[in-house]
Amino acid sequence: MAGHSKWANIQHRKGRQDAKRGKLWTKIIREVTVAARAGGPDPDANPRLRLAWDKATATNMPKDTILRAVTRGAGGADGADYEEIRYEGYGINGAAVIVDCMTDNRTRTVADVRHAFAKNGGNLGTEGSVGFMFKHCGQFLFAPGTSEDKVMEVALEAGAEDVITDEEGLIEVITSPPDYPAVLAAFDKAGLKAEVDGVVMKALNEAVLTGEDAEKMQKLLDALESLDDVQEVYTTAVMDA
Repeated sequence: MAGHSKWANIQHRKGRQDAKRGKLWTKIIREVTVAARAGGPDPDANPRLRLAWDKATATNMPKDTILRAVTRGAGGADGADYEEIRYEGYGINGAAVIVDCMTDNRTRTVADVRHAFAKNGGNLGTEGSVGFMFKHCGQFLFAPGTSEDKVMEVALEAGAEDVITDEEGLIEVITSPPDYPAVLAAFDKAGLKAEVDGVVMKALNEAVLTGEDAEKMQKLLDALESLDDVQEVYTTAVMDA
C-alpha cells in the first residue's frame, strides 16, 4: 500500500497531537471561552460550545477546567478578548495551507505566522488565495474494518451528505456544518466511534509530497501548529512515508 495513504497520514497526525496534550488543552480552552462568549454558557442551547465541550471531555480535561473557561467566556471572570482570524498560504511545491487562529494580539499573530511560513519554505498569501481549494464541512473518519453498511445506514438516516470508502477501507462521512451535531449524536447512539471527527476545512484535491519535500512540509506544519495563537492547520498536502 502506498505510503501516502490517508489512513497513515491520519494516524501520524493523531500521534503528533497526542504528544502535545498540554498544548491541545490550551487550544480547546480557548475555543470553549470564545464559544461561550459568542453563544452563551448553556451547551444545550449553544451548538458550538457543545462541540468544544465534547472535544474537551474527549481529551480527559477536568470538568472544573471546562467550567472555568465557560465562565470566563460568558463574562463571569476577567480574561483576554480573543478574536478569530484565518490566514492562507502556500507550503512546499505550492501545497495550500489554511491557518485558523484565536488571538488577543493580531499584530503578534500575523508576524508569527508569516515567520513560520518564511523560515520553512512557504509563504503567507492573501485572503482568499487558497480558500477555494477547501470545503467547510463536518467530517467523520472511521478506521478500516468498521462496518461500512452500519456507518452508511446511520449516517444517511441522520442527514449526512456523503459516505466514501477508500481502497484501504477507511470510511469518510461528510455533512453540512449545521448537520454535524445530529450526525455525531446518531453515531454515539449507534455505538460508532470515529477516529477523527469535527467541523473542518476539507481539501478538495490532495497534493502528494515525497522524500525531502514531505519532510520540509511536515516541518512547516509543525512550526505553524506550535504557535500559541494557532487553533487548526489544514493543508492539501499528503505526505508519502
